[in-house]
Amino acid sequence: MSVTNNDTFDVLAPWQLSTHVSLRDEAFGALAYHHDTRRLVFLKSRELVALVRELSAFESAHVALQSLVPVDQYDRYVAALKTLSSSEILSARE
Repeated sequence: MSVTNNDTFDVLAPWQLSTHVSLRDEAFGALAYHHDTRRLVFLKSRELVALVRELSAFESAHVALQSLVPVDQYDRYVAALKTLSSSEILSARE
């Protein structure tokens, strides 16, 4: 299934940090700045930052989550990725 807009987050699709976004590491995690929308988003854990940075190395967000996130926190991280997608911090890969 392909994802055609940022309102839909498909965990089985391939995702990446948007090419329009810069991450700045902070003690709490990172700040994500979208250069086109000028939106600033706080990533509130280092684990989430690592997941976002590594997403493009996996065939899907699901595979990345299985590899990088404890099983009991899977749903929490899916929700975080969905929010980042709707904020255009993440973009779908083709």
